[in-house]
Amino acid sequence: MRSAFKSVNDATKDDTGIRVSFEFFPPKTPRMEETLSEAIEKLAPLKPDFVSVTYGAGGSTREPTRKTLQKVIGTDATPAAAHLTCVDATREDVDAVAADFMSLGITRFVALRGDPADGVGAAYRPHPGGYRNAAHLVEGLSAMGALDISVAAYPEKHPESPDFATDIDMLKRKVDAGAARAITQFFFDNDTYERYLERVRGAAIDVPVVPGIIPIHSFKAVRNFASRCGAEIPAWLAERFEGLDDDPQTHALVASAVAAEQVFDLVERGVTDFHFYTMNRPDLVFAMCRLIGIRADTGDDGELHAA
Repeated sequence: MRSAFKSVNDATKDDTGIRVSFEFFPPKTPRMEETLSEAIEKLAPLKPDFVSVTYGAGGSTREPTRKTLQKVIGTDATPAAAHLTCVDATREDVDAVAADFMSLGITRFVALRGDPADGVGAAYRPHPGGYRNAAHLVEGLSAMGALDISVAAYPEKHPESPDFATDIDMLKRKVDAGAARAITQFFFDNDTYERYLERVRGAAIDVPVVPGIIPIHSFKAVRNFASRCGAEIPAWLAERFEGLDDDPQTHALVASAVAAEQVFDLVERGVTDFHFYTMNRPDLVFAMCRLIGIRADTGDDGELHAA
């Protein structure tokens, strides 16, 4: 680990060449809204490539998502990207939401099929009057004038895909429809990501495949989420957090170490773009960005400015 710290620090004294983006979700309570505001304000000075805001299936978070997008836009001109799903909605309804977000100045979208109302693992059925899938949604957003569209990628394949060939074919369809990049589901084995990237490049897909990184604020919560979305929790990772459910201080220290190890190893492998699932909690993400050379300095006016 010492050599990794040294090599990355030496490489980032000037321009890191590394780009980051952050994901937030709409708050459900006044306290969560306050926490979100604090997170946005802390991370905005890092000058992310963009900040994305999640969107519930069938428009369940339309207004909270809109409000959160406005909050991001109003913070130091941070570029905002709106998530948009097509599950359980007509094409007319989805287009109306997209047009509404565009009226705020949003030109970036994260186009997703979305999970059925019954949750992850439930059988997906396209709405009779809706977009068929994420590739079809990308086509629609492109036709409406979206200038930058991201889509999802799955290093361990989507839970509903029968095999990797089917999964990669769907990614190719999304890219052919106009997607500028793919953002992966979170993972903890960097070899898995590297093998997936080889499959993607072998299918003549040449857009950036940005690793999605989730700091483990709660191992229990991440483990439950992973079980629903098909992400593997390696045995060595479970062992590190064993017995720490009632020891938040040690849990936080271990989470910091795990995230640092993963990010440093990806940098060593040549990764230059990272997408952080912040869970609306900025501290670990802020620390990871600092470690890879992306920093926020205090200027003469006393405010934070990106270095």
